[in-house]
Parts: sequence; C-alpha cells; structure tokens
Amino acid sequence: MALILTRRDAILSALAAAIAAAGPAGFAHAAGELDVDGFLALSATLTGAPASSLDKDVAATLLGGLNATGHGEALKRLAVDPAADKALGDAIVAAWYSGVYSTGKGEAVATFNDALVWQALSFTKAPGNCGGETGYWSQQPA
Repeated sequence: MALILTRRDAILSALAAAIAAAGPAGFAHAAGELDVDGFLALSATLTGAPASSLDKDVAATLLGGLNATGHGEALKRLAVDPAADKALGDAIVAAWYSGVYSTGKGEAVATFNDALVWQALSFTKAPGNCGGETGYWSQQPA
C-alpha cells in the first residue's frame, strides 16, 4: 500500500530537513531547554503565523505550561523536527488559537484578545472589544 503524503507533511518534512542541516542552535539554550525565542520560532512554524505577530509574553506563558506538564524533552525534539510529535504540535497550535493552555493543575487562559482565532476570523472580533463608534455596524464597509 502506498504512503499518502499530504502537502502539510511535505512542507514540514522540508522544513525539518532545513532545520536539521542548520542545527538546533537557533532553537535551544546551551543548557538544552527551549527558550522563549525558540518557542516563538517553533510556534510560527507550526501555526503559519509570522513570529512578529506572536506575543512574547503569551509565548512565555505557553512554554511555562508545556514545561510544567512534562513536555520539555518533547519540545526540544519538536524544535529540531516540527513533525516529530504531531499531538504536541497540534496542542501548541490549539493553545495559540484558543489562548487556553494546561498548567498541570488544570487549564488557564494565557490570552483572549490576542488569541489567533480573532485574526483568522476577520469578519468578527473578540466579544467585549469595541468595533467603533455607536452604530458602526450599520455602515457598509469601505
């Protein structure tokens, strides 16, 4: 039976090969732990969002939660090969889009207004955020 390779798998494999060729120095501390900048780079790769659009404080919070739940070693492997752990990669993407992460003692909110879901849903905004002056919604968009 032939193995079916999706476009996402091909892109992640090519990226993993490029990272492996360059080495993990850009992603990991000398001590071996993934730092916030490395996590931002990994998150940009996994989410497809530019690293400049990802909040560094939120990244630190999410990284702390992942380390607290025992994913430190898996994160290092994922930084070297973004296809190494699909479940963890999906959990990181879900955390960025929802703003919710696991602390090891339960779930917590890292961000609400800056969750990527609001960038993906260009037709709406986070509830409670003002869209303009009163009645702005009755005007036809430009």
